[in-house]
Amino acid sequence: MNREIYLDNSATTALLPAVKEAMTAAMECYGNPSSLHERGQRSAALLRESRIAVAEALGERFLKDGQLIFTSSGTEATTLALLGVAHAKERRSADVILTTDSEHPSVEQTLRVLEREGYRVVRVSTHGGALNMDAVRAACNRELFMVTMMLVNNETGARYPVEQVFSAAKAANPDCICHCDAVQGFLKVPMTVKGLGADLITISAHKIHGPKGVGALYVAPHVLTKRAIVPVLNGGGQEFGLRSGTENIIGIAGFGAAARAGRATVSRDVAKMASLSQKLIDGLQNSDISVNLPGVRAPHIVHITLPHIKSETMLHFLSGKGISVSSGSACSSHAKNPSATLLAFGLTAAEADCSLRISFSPLNTEEDVDALLCALREGLDTLIRIRH
Repeated sequence: MNREIYLDNSATTALLPAVKEAMTAAMECYGNPSSLHERGQRSAALLRESRIAVAEALGERFLKDGQLIFTSSGTEATTLALLGVAHAKERRSADVILTTDSEHPSVEQTLRVLEREGYRVVRVSTHGGALNMDAVRAACNRELFMVTMMLVNNETGARYPVEQVFSAAKAANPDCICHCDAVQGFLKVPMTVKGLGADLITISAHKIHGPKGVGALYVAPHVLTKRAIVPVLNGGGQEFGLRSGTENIIGIAGFGAAARAGRATVSRDVAKMASLSQKLIDGLQNSDISVNLPGVRAPHIVHITLPHIKSETMLHFLSGKGISVSSGSACSSHAKNPSATLLAFGLTAAEADCSLRISFSPLNTEEDVDALLCALREGLDTLIRIRH
């Protein structure tokens, strides 16, 4: 039986021991945090502690009510950001939304809803993993209502210059709302709320060794003051009236623990993932495998294209060796069409169908990279021989 080597950390990550401990302890904290009795207030205290821990990992030490909203996922947080802002007030003269041509489905599909409602969406090219800044500057004018842009692409690992985009958007229209999908960048690349210059930031627990089923939306104070966002889910008014539904205390406790752990070791973790990625890239030199490197990339993602071997075929070969990688975004892995992100990057449909994503976490080792390189070489020899 081969040792399991997990290299699909952009899809989800393993729970840290400290996270498991926090969630186990929270299971005893079964009171509803909205209840005024002692058990309820115990849950409310745990909710506050976790909220502070996640905010501090974003670089925010002092939170006002409503600045960090817990949701069921990054997808829900993003939906709240985009629909919540678009539906906050009656349509103004500004009705253009700026984004990229390679956003996560949670953004792209929500934008299609807004397009049907009459908003105009400008999708900027990310060919080669580089954002077309000329197109960004051309789109930044008084008609710009909202910007939504990912910090790190979940398939290619490209790190987009969102800070420059948000600054240009605000200069053109100070009322423009800027949203950043930071799910893949949170605790992977240097970032703070202040540094990003975003009004809204989406993050998720299960990308940082926390549990699935918990996300969060950071909301800037001025967005709250101006009432520039409204709830998408209506009900009992939990999460400061922006996300109704009894909070998932067990999951939120895990999110808080993961944020505390990640914040404490982020510099070391980022350096380790960067080293592992570079070892893999170096090991693939002089091979028939192409490495798709964006100009600026996150440390944990390496995207490769195989020589005329479908990704699914190699994925199953590697799985038989106990190695888990991905053929693309887990959120769209059942799609029949080629990845829009990879086509936007510049790959052909055939190349996209022969591509793999390897994504590291601090739990991976150099031995994992060596095993992957060995298995890829064996896979190429075996699968090419079978094909011929």
